[in-house]
Amino acid sequence: MNDILDFNGAINRRQFFRKAGFGLGVAALGTLLGESALAGEAAGEVARTAAAKIAPKAKRIIYLSMIGAPSQLDLFDHKPGLTKRFNQDLTSFLKESGQRLTGMTSGQSLFPAAPSIFKFAQHGKGGAWISELLPWTAKMADDLCIIKSMHTEAINHEPANQLMYTGNMQAGKASMGSWMSYGLGSLNKDLPTFAVLHAQHSSPQSNVQAISARLWGAGFLPGQHAGVTLRTKGDPVLYLKDAPGIDRDLRRKMLDGLGQLNRMSYEAVGDPETQVRIQQYEMAFRMQASVPELSDLSGEPASVTEMYGKEVNVKGSFAHCALLARRLTERGVRFVQIFHRGWDQHGDLPKDLADQCRDIDRASWALIQDLKQRGMLDDTLVIWGGEFGRTVYSQGTLTQTNYGRDHHPRAFTIWMAGGGVKPGFVLGETDEFSFNITQDPVHIRDLHATVLHLVGLDHERLHVRYQGLDQKLTGVEHAKVVKKVLA
Repeated sequence: MNDILDFNGAINRRQFFRKAGFGLGVAALGTLLGESALAGEAAGEVARTAAAKIAPKAKRIIYLSMIGAPSQLDLFDHKPGLTKRFNQDLTSFLKESGQRLTGMTSGQSLFPAAPSIFKFAQHGKGGAWISELLPWTAKMADDLCIIKSMHTEAINHEPANQLMYTGNMQAGKASMGSWMSYGLGSLNKDLPTFAVLHAQHSSPQSNVQAISARLWGAGFLPGQHAGVTLRTKGDPVLYLKDAPGIDRDLRRKMLDGLGQLNRMSYEAVGDPETQVRIQQYEMAFRMQASVPELSDLSGEPASVTEMYGKEVNVKGSFAHCALLARRLTERGVRFVQIFHRGWDQHGDLPKDLADQCRDIDRASWALIQDLKQRGMLDDTLVIWGGEFGRTVYSQGTLTQTNYGRDHHPRAFTIWMAGGGVKPGFVLGETDEFSFNITQDPVHIRDLHATVLHLVGLDHERLHVRYQGLDQKLTGVEHAKVVKKVLA
């Protein structure tokens, strides 16, 4: 008895229909649509072709993800009238508004109004209000499309991040970058289509939220569309270097043999993940040559590294990651996501938020200028923001110099630049407390629909049949393209 042969030769009900589907079903599809429909993964190719009915403005995306939720009240949503309301109890207002409370503030007897202690000024031709905490961001106000009217249903970090980056609060969905990879395909066979970088936060006092690969996973999409994490310290990819005594020719022969075995396994069992594994091995082989060159910043001109500041030479810093993001997109990577954690200021906000802003402010400005100088900003969409906003009332003790803010899903701010959005533009308004949206609300689903539109994909047509449902980044609820932000 040979257990391996028995396993490979076994066929269950699911495998039968999978094989039948790829055989008879694809043959029938070819009869209806012609041979061109069978050039790639048949079903996926048809879905992507159907979705690509819009002239794209952006070829690639860099998403600067501020994990923990930056305070819109202290950065972009200027509320000077709050100064007169310092320490005013907002309990009655919250009850009338039907505000949900987290377990961190539900026990408070008072909810004192906490105006920002930071100065604001208007910048750019559009007069965008930007905090003194972001002086470099203020310099590029004319490049930014600021949305002050974002909102979400999620009030806690994990579901909020999943909704922001996968379109659903439930785990197991495909991430935004994976949808981009699936819908647009690759521009560079030697690098992944979707790359992930994790930037270090500098403040040891920051409240750091844990995140997991579900935010950049492929979910129900083929595994090759998942984000590939490039480490910012040590080797960018673990075990990428060949072991001592293994040269490139020998590695190539080993992969050819392994690929042959995997193809035999696929022919016997029909598991599509086997094909994904073959592709991953081949990608790793090509990355052995492409990644070392990518991560070597020594060839960057001094004029470029000086823009990013001295932190650019510190591996793992946000500045270092931002420059790597430019180099990745320059080499054809479709979607680059930088996660920067530590934005969850429930207490000691004035100090901690200032530290966080110093981490990202200059490098964000430098990234936009760098792209612009290279003629890449017009077709590269840059997005900056978190998963929800912060409350107008203080969490814990309020003083003239210190306060904290709890989670607030009803209103928060993001910005975008390049890639077909209006520069020097501000969309949306909130009430006097930055609590409720009063003009041009934009749900996360609307943001997703707009981003897909900018890269030339129709959010209604880009879908994959899974578990009896046409799965989409925007989900099953209504989503609209925010036409007011389109250039």
